[in-house]
Amino acid sequence: MSFKRFLSYFSNRISGSKPKETTNNISYSKVDDLLQSLVNTAKVPGIAITVTKHDKTTFKKGYGFSNLETKTPINPDASIFRIASVSKPIAATALALMVEDGLLQLDESFYTYVPYYPKKQYDFTIRQLACHTAGIRGYRGKEYGLNTPYTIKDSIAIFKDDDLLFKPGTSYHYNSYDWVLLSLAMQEVSGIPFEAYVQKRVLDPLQMQNTQADVKGKVISNITEFYSQKRQGFRKAMEVNNYYKLAGGGFLSTTADIVKLGNAYLKGNLLEQNTQQVLLTAQEVKGESTYYGLGWQVSTDKKGNAYYGHIGNGVGGYSNFFVYPKQGLVISILTNCTNPNIQDVLDEVILEFVEKTKVSIQ
Repeated sequence: MSFKRFLSYFSNRISGSKPKETTNNISYSKVDDLLQSLVNTAKVPGIAITVTKHDKTTFKKGYGFSNLETKTPINPDASIFRIASVSKPIAATALALMVEDGLLQLDESFYTYVPYYPKKQYDFTIRQLACHTAGIRGYRGKEYGLNTPYTIKDSIAIFKDDDLLFKPGTSYHYNSYDWVLLSLAMQEVSGIPFEAYVQKRVLDPLQMQNTQADVKGKVISNITEFYSQKRQGFRKAMEVNNYYKLAGGGFLSTTADIVKLGNAYLKGNLLEQNTQQVLLTAQEVKGESTYYGLGWQVSTDKKGNAYYGHIGNGVGGYSNFFVYPKQGLVISILTNCTNPNIQDVLDEVILEFVEKTKVSIQ
């Protein structure tokens, strides 16, 4: 699956051996078989999953290896993956807290906070950036896998001189450069690095101790090796530097950490209720839903179950993070492989948890 096809799938998801795991007499053997099959058939080197229901862990397991050479097993509590665009809900949470702190306003012009950004034909707002309706372009050519040590501010040189794709508010275009700009604005108004603000206001309060910036060259315990597929098996993924796009796709984390964010939203104890609702309300363009809020995918699965979350695809990592509020479910799945083309299997896994939850409620 090409990156373009991944984005298309992401936008249209709406309808789209070890001992068997059991919790509260509920068998998850189908889930176990599906995930183990991804390793057995060399779809992924390794995969971790953590699932909670009402903030209680109901399923947590690792499959395959974090490093194929050393045969280090995946540990959902400790194995650290690239989470790609699952970084966006983390960044969106920090953005929302900054709004609550009165440091910026969603409907204010981006230029109010970053006046040196080149003027375009049209103005655009913080909200439009966060919901991908500002008209900023996406990756071109090899930009998806840049290995340049950009700072966030320096990285805008990649796209700052390009025209907007459309008049802001008139269309939707999912991309990560929107979040590069948002993180830059957040740095400017807070006076501290974006990474530091996220650490102080999101990661520390939620005790997401294994979530951190993907900084090239930094020694990190329990980090997975990053792979890409080849005809027979896997090869190490190409070298990239994701620091500049931290907000849109540059964080590292574990499945056990990611579910903490989802549970904070379910419990409503991090953001004010009105603020959280703004993030989790799908935006509309010309009267039609984009199925995207502010940094969060907001939709229903093929069975009509409402969820919010995100899919992520990056060099050496693929991720799923979904919250099902009615069922009280939070599901985090991380792999250490570029675009493994396994979303149909992951959808089946996720739906199995939702259906099992319905049975347990009855």
